[in-house]
Amino acid sequence: MAGRTLRRSRHPRRSPRSSIHRALTASASSSARGCEADGDISTSRGPTAGSRGSVSRGVSLGGLIWRGLRSLSIESAPWAMLEAGHSLSRGKDRAMHRLIPLSGDRNGTLAGPDQARGLILFAHGSGSSRLSPRNAAVAQILVERGFGTLLFDLLTESEACDRGNVFDIALLASRLEDAMTHLTKLTGMAKQPLGLFGASTGAAAALVAAARRPERVFAVVSRGGRPDLAGQDLARVRAPTLLIVGGHDSQVLALNRSAMSQMSCEARLHIIPGATHLFEEPGALEAVSLAAADWFEEHLSPEP
Repeated sequence: MAGRTLRRSRHPRRSPRSSIHRALTASASSSARGCEADGDISTSRGPTAGSRGSVSRGVSLGGLIWRGLRSLSIESAPWAMLEAGHSLSRGKDRAMHRLIPLSGDRNGTLAGPDQARGLILFAHGSGSSRLSPRNAAVAQILVERGFGTLLFDLLTESEACDRGNVFDIALLASRLEDAMTHLTKLTGMAKQPLGLFGASTGAAAALVAAARRPERVFAVVSRGGRPDLAGQDLARVRAPTLLIVGGHDSQVLALNRSAMSQMSCEARLHIIPGATHLFEEPGALEAVSLAAADWFEEHLSPEP
């Protein structure tokens, strides 16, 4: 078990919130409190990678939430600000941002400094989309630390209506791989070291994709994730992996401990004291963001 340690994080001191954090607060207090479906599957036993399982079909809660997030206003969806032409950067160093089309009826938002130190692909959780306010808050911190970020839709609107797709880890992982391939075709992106940040089911997809593309993925971070759903691919992951779990998210914490015991790469369990599954407590999401940024800074570089 190379490099496995258990570390508890203290909440950072409260600081003035950036515009993206204010947008997150506004979003949570309006239509979206608890709507990001990361919390809906915290204890469910979805099918693992390569196993579709028996899941009911039809118009799912995930599909309804997906459409709701797609329709969020600029004021309540931070990454919609990018698509409207707003900059994430401060001062003289303006950040690049562009909306890029992906296969099918899916889009991604690419953002970051012109000379990024690496690129982080986000895999959202069940029922969410590239407009996930929590992922957007984490991405903002990563951009401020010099990374590029890609937030994109893992599923089309019609696909998200099928609950089976939401838990199809193999499908979600293939969409991450598609995004990696697409990035190699963009100017200046082909040689960028990649990191993956996954939430909920997206964490399992990130681990499967990392196992399949070890030459491209140099680090993985899971936020309140379900790494257990990665199945046999857990043992194949080579990229250093940080598993971030809330201290009060007891069942997911147990699942993460079990999953980590099956991993042979460098893996660390990082507990945010007092936090629940969605990290809604004051300072909790900031602690997640800083831990993720530190991990990517430490590991996101190609091997010599």
